Amino acid sequence: MLVNATRILKAARDGHYAVGHFNINDLEWTKAVLTTAQELNSPVILGVSEGAAKYMTGFYTVAEMVRAMDKSLGIIVPVALHLDHGTYLGAKACIEAGFTSIMFDGSHLPFDENIKDTKELVALAHDKGLSIEAEVGAIGGTEDGVTADGEVADPEECKKIVSLGIDFLAAGIGNIHGIYPADWKGLHFDALQKIHDATGNIPLVLHGGTGIPDDQIKKAIHEGVSKINVNTDCQLVFAEATKEYVLAGNIDKLDKGFDPRKLLKPGYEAIKAKVKEKMELFGSVGKANN
Repeated sequence: MLVNATRILKAARDGHYAVGHFNINDLEWTKAVLTTAQELNSPVILGVSEGAAKYMTGFYTVAEMVRAMDKSLGIIVPVALHLDHGTYLGAKACIEAGFTSIMFDGSHLPFDENIKDTKELVALAHDKGLSIEAEVGAIGGTEDGVTADGEVADPEECKKIVSLGIDFLAAGIGNIHGIYPADWKGLHFDALQKIHDATGNIPLVLHGGTGIPDDQIKKAIHEGVSKINVNTDCQLVFAEATKEYVLAGNIDKLDKGFDPRKLLKPGYEAIKAKVKEKMELFGSVGKANN
């Protein structure tokens, strides 16, 4: 059941759990996340980066695939189709293509420009019934060509951008995309508290969910994080399961082990297991009707 993300994240905020945002890259990824959410009766957010959308031939293709799969699989849990780290033009394109939620990432821009573009996109998104996420304090690592060092967001800037009417906020608290380095110092919970105090009760977003210790994830949820993004974890388990299948000699067998439906199945099952693990950690299992 496709919805925007506002209601499910407000329910998560009030219920002190988080909804998983799982990036999708193709049909296998999408099917794995949707079926797991349905089996666990959990709300879920399908995240699509501009790079992944381009790989899947465009935003319209992604939107039509997700809507068709949602209907064909009989998915009744709430599902948001969300642009991840979108540019201004990418966000506008997703609004037209039929996404139910967008993120505009202007964190790498001068703050005044971030404010200007976010304000325009809030009006466009809300006019079409979409939810919108904004970002302050660039998340570390690299995402679709944007690289940052894991900044800590300014609470006053967070307050200003929230006043524009966004629905949820990504604020840097030392988190990074990809695999965390061995010398990573952990999340800045003092900064998270200041951001929470400055922005009221808006649902907060934690990007870079792969590699953050479970105790820090749980503390972040307790401190107001309602949406947690996961991508690298699913990529890693998919790659490892596929590699094991190939190295075991399965593609050389006479039972057509090279058939893509067999070749990709171990990775598909690995994603399902990882999504289940994360949904249980985030506390969203059984919360679809909230």
